[in-house]
Amino acid sequence: MARNVQFFTTDTDDGTISVVAKTGPGEHRRIEQIRVGNAPRGGVKFTADGRGFVCNTSQNTVSEIDAVALEEVRRIEVGHGPRGQGLLPGDRYLLVSNSGSDTVSIVDLELNVELRQVPVGRDPRHMGITADGRTAYVCVWGAGYVSKLDLSALVDDGDAAGVAEVAQIPVARYAHPYSLAIDPSGQRVFVANTQAKFVTVIDTATDAVTNVDIGFIGGRAVQFSPDGRHALLTVETVSRVYVIDVETLQVTRHIPVGAGPRGLVVDARDETAYVTNFSRATTLSLAPPELDYEPNTLTVIDLSSAPLDRDEDVFACEPVVVGYGPCSVTMFDLDTLPAEARAQRADRLRA
Repeated sequence: MARNVQFFTTDTDDGTISVVAKTGPGEHRRIEQIRVGNAPRGGVKFTADGRGFVCNTSQNTVSEIDAVALEEVRRIEVGHGPRGQGLLPGDRYLLVSNSGSDTVSIVDLELNVELRQVPVGRDPRHMGITADGRTAYVCVWGAGYVSKLDLSALVDDGDAAGVAEVAQIPVARYAHPYSLAIDPSGQRVFVANTQAKFVTVIDTATDAVTNVDIGFIGGRAVQFSPDGRHALLTVETVSRVYVIDVETLQVTRHIPVGAGPRGLVVDARDETAYVTNFSRATTLSLAPPELDYEPNTLTVIDLSSAPLDRDEDVFACEPVVVGYGPCSVTMFDLDTLPAEARAQRADRLRA
């Protein structure tokens, strides 16, 4: 069956968002590059109706893009150096981490304005929000901890003034926690650290911390396998995706990808992972020659082609060219949109 799926890579060096259309397994085509602000960072966050938001780090704004028209719609002013975002359930409010202001902005997406900034620690980066929308976990890169924000007042009463930091969960001062993801059960938060040779796992019930050794620095992004049994971690310094058993917290295998992997997203419907190859001079490539892709590409990994629980066989992979400096990638399924919007997208692909 034909798919109407699009992947959006945040191309930091180009100031664009590349759009890759997926119409079936192994069928990918870049169809557009959307001009946004300077130095876009972090994955595009989409509302259910196709409004996408991305941080412009050098311009202190968030760009809104349209997932069907594939163009920038507006820019919303936030704090200094916006890096990461989180959407609350219901798509009314967007949180934005401001690495230069040491704050998290609360943005009202009906009014398209920033309501207030919540103080956190030095240089906050990427975040995750629980399924009920009541708690946000924010990586505080410069201070070595994860900030826990209580969002209950915002969810219950639309009260932005009631949002507050309620805990600082320590990782390690030198670790530089960069991004995180909450596992499908909601019981654990997996934290990727750029300067520590371990992944940090937080128990959401107790805030207790466990470290999982991976042997290398350079953790960047975390996602989960379609069945939720494994965490997938990009490790930029060795050009691999590490696989961790969610229950046992043991590393089960390593998947070689293109140079300098950063962003990661999983298409659960056909068990495929997409990894951005953001090459750096310090990157050590442990990939076999056939996977030594050019920079500025996506590695597409067929997760069903080899087991995740042991190092056995080689995954089926392919490269897709995107823009310069792809730091993140996200997915939007246009089949979830109303029929009229899907028809507009189909007309664009035929053009």
